[in-house]
Amino acid sequence: MASGSKVIVVGAGPVGTIAAYALRRRGVPVVLVEALLAPEIDCRAASCHPPTIAMLAELDLLEAGLEQGLVSPVFHYMDRPTGQRIARFDIREMQSPPEHPYVLQWEQYKISATILERLQADAGCEVMMGARLTEIIQDADKVRAVLETAEGVVEIDGDYLVGCDGGRSTVRRLAEIEFEGFTWPERFLKVDTHFDFMSLRPDLSNRNYFSDPDEWMNLFKARGPDGGGLWRAVSPTLPEQTDEELLSPDAIEARLQKFCPKDGPYEIATVALYRVHQRVAATFNKGRVLLAGDAAHVNNPVGGMGMNGGIHDAVNLAAKLDDILNGGAEAQPLLDRYSRQRRKAQTDFVQAQSIQNKKTLGEKDPEARVKGLEAIRQAGLDPDLHDAFIGRACLIDSVKVADAVL
Repeated sequence: MASGSKVIVVGAGPVGTIAAYALRRRGVPVVLVEALLAPEIDCRAASCHPPTIAMLAELDLLEAGLEQGLVSPVFHYMDRPTGQRIARFDIREMQSPPEHPYVLQWEQYKISATILERLQADAGCEVMMGARLTEIIQDADKVRAVLETAEGVVEIDGDYLVGCDGGRSTVRRLAEIEFEGFTWPERFLKVDTHFDFMSLRPDLSNRNYFSDPDEWMNLFKARGPDGGGLWRAVSPTLPEQTDEELLSPDAIEARLQKFCPKDGPYEIATVALYRVHQRVAATFNKGRVLLAGDAAHVNNPVGGMGMNGGIHDAVNLAAKLDDILNGGAEAQPLLDRYSRQRRKAQTDFVQAQSIQNKKTLGEKDPEARVKGLEAIRQAGLDPDLHDAFIGRACLIDSVKVADAVL
């Protein structure tokens, strides 16, 4: 490795910390920059699919994930109007199951905190919390990050800068990379509760998708901050509804009671209302600046694919930067390939599948709705269709196809 060579990673969420950690495992010096003083505790992203779990295992992170997370090999599709379960999918029952035949419900803030602790103890990684990126300057030989910190303006030089700083990425904006796609007209409402839905309905699993033409819902279980269990319900709203309407205790209660009626009110832990986008950066590399995770792509949450795609970006990119910095490989062809591979994973799989998932769950046309639910029902019954469905839903196909792109 060239003397003094290093990579600047901006953003200490799950993608940024994994990018930094994967680079350090390969001996690449890293500076990890984060605008916040500590990882934000948010249960929004929690699903790690089988290919992601394999990557976590390679990085020696799986043991921590199993201790902090929840193993979930089964997911269900439910029909809210009839109350029936449409289909059951079990990754363990695939004819050729993956090495890790389950989804690991490991919340993003736990992933970040676990890795951050390791990086802060690593002399080869400088962690800068509370440092906000304001400018990027690059030339043929290096890239410079200009940061605002509590001590004043700091400038850091590196060989490459990786933007893992979320959907509103400062790195992407400063690099002047277009974020192509659209924003859904409706906002999504996320409600967290400690109530155990399985005590009401034994036909539920840790991961459930409720179809409804008016108001579908994802209902997932994670372990939560205290390990006692936290259920996350995500559903769409109407564009014309106000914050006051949507966030009122009565409206939130009615929403949960519609899907899982019970005696007495639900005890709500947290509520969040947010806009949802389907966007992919025009390129994931521009000179010595690279994008990964939400900085490069965002999608709706139906299927739990967003964080996974970002982790796949981080692991793919770390290997290529290692080949360049440690192996002497020519940079531009490898980084162009990174962009082609990971853009294909997004456009052909994550974007397409998450849009289709949302459409199927919320289909309003009665004939199309019956047809879509019947296709899911058949997929749950036929071994070949069952495996193909899981291959798409759990990003198994995505990784295989994208990694084969030259």
